[in-house]
Amino acid sequence: MVTKKVAAKTVKEQALAAGASYLRAALAAVLAMYMAGITDPKVLANAFVAGLVGPLVKALQPNEKEFGVKNK
Repeated sequence: MVTKKVAAKTVKEQALAAGASYLRAALAAVLAMYMAGITDPKVLANAFVAGLVGPLVKALQPNEKEFGVKNK
């Protein structure tokens, strides 16, 4: 039987893993733009937001096993 404390820890760990995935994707987008010579902060901020789109779409898929909205 899973206690509430253990279940909460699992949810917290899953949220941290998902957040790390989102951050990695966004930082990779910004780094790619910066390495290409684009240093405009507004463009880099837009690249950061665009980097979040992929993982967010993944999270919204109901059949996604890792971070999906209906993950069990």
